[in-house]
Amino acid sequence: MSSIIYNGYQLKLSGELPEIGSDAPPFKLTHGDLTSATLNDYTGKKVILNIFHTLDTPLCSDSDHRFNNLFINRKDVVVLVVSADLPFAQRHLCVVDDIHNVIPLSMMKNKQFGEDYGVLITSGPLEGLLARSIVLIDEKGKVAYTQLVPDLGNEPDYLSALDAAK
Repeated sequence: MSSIIYNGYQLKLSGELPEIGSDAPPFKLTHGDLTSATLNDYTGKKVILNIFHTLDTPLCSDSDHRFNNLFINRKDVVVLVVSADLPFAQRHLCVVDDIHNVIPLSMMKNKQFGEDYGVLITSGPLEGLLARSIVLIDEKGKVAYTQLVPDLGNEPDYLSALDAAK
């Protein structure tokens, strides 16, 4: 079982990120219009899961912007921004911030995503939210890259994710 740091607190996670080379766990998440999204919806494309606790922090919003800009011209890659935010809030923040190249998804209806990917926070003040992490899934549904950010106050390594998606 992994753990991360948040404001000096050690937070336990539900497990470990999926192993590189393994089949990506299937998921069912929620779009802003309350329809479902599954991993199968993106078959044939590389999928970057940009996972974090909430869009309503400057660092998470910045992460959203960075991925939006890094993959602006990549038709072979889809970036899914996954958080525990309500889908309405995600949609609102993306409209306000002019974000169009990433797809915000909520685990509102299904915390199984966090458990299956090993990133559900299971202790401390952020229990029930998601740890900041990145998972790249290749076109065949295999995990190709993972990154767990050890401190929620830090940004992920965007360039490593970009390199892995080449």
